[in-house]
Amino acid sequence: MSLDPQSILTAPPQARGRHRAARGPVLTDIARATSGPAGVVTGRGAVIAAAGSGVLLSLIASPAQAATATEVSTTLAGAPVQGTLNTADLNALTAQARQTVAAAGVVAVAPNAELKVEKTAVSVVSAAENAEYQAERAAEEAERIAAERRASVVSIAMRYLGVPYVWGGTTPAGFDCSGFTSYVYAQVGIDLPRTSSSQRYAGTVVSWAEALPGDLIWTPGHIAIYAGDGMQIEAPVPGKNVRYTSIWQSGPTFIRVG
Repeated sequence: MSLDPQSILTAPPQARGRHRAARGPVLTDIARATSGPAGVVTGRGAVIAAAGSGVLLSLIASPAQAATATEVSTTLAGAPVQGTLNTADLNALTAQARQTVAAAGVVAVAPNAELKVEKTAVSVVSAAENAEYQAERAAEEAERIAAERRASVVSIAMRYLGVPYVWGGTTPAGFDCSGFTSYVYAQVGIDLPRTSSSQRYAGTVVSWAEALPGDLIWTPGHIAIYAGDGMQIEAPVPGKNVRYTSIWQSGPTFIRVG
């Protein structure tokens, strides 16, 4: 078969090759950005979830053959937000999600772990028993306060060692025996009668074995402050000073005040 050169020149051009089929958006970069279990790629789009971050990205492929931006449906704190992100923005957001996941604490629980709940027995008491209990607590608290007060009495009394005895004296310028005890006790909020005979009845009598520091020691015509271990603090007699000395009285009476 012979061909006319002219016909060759005028013949319609033959297609030399097939056109490349149109392709959808390429998600390779997105899949890489969401490497690991945080990213899942599906058939027509991609769902990107950052575990523990509270961010869910749903990437929908555009029907256009070449997409310049990616449509993003974002759920943040339960509120959907629509918008578009270019590749740079998407990569930045993915990196931020990774940082959030890395910073989140991970709690590992053994597969065979068991939950145990401690049970505490509950006791029910009657109103009378409760009243008795409350009364005991109140008594204990009152005794604690009294003990602190007695300790303060001894500490305060020791400050006035060396103050001269003055008949009828009631100040640090000079004390008699009952003026001294009433002045010291007044500083812890206890008012004592002025004379030693009246102070004898200002509290409860206790035995020597039960006596505690801060109790009063009374004998006819004299009164002092018990300091413990057989010792007392007193304003003794004219010509003497307030002193810390052993109990010299015969048959003293111990009185607990307050």
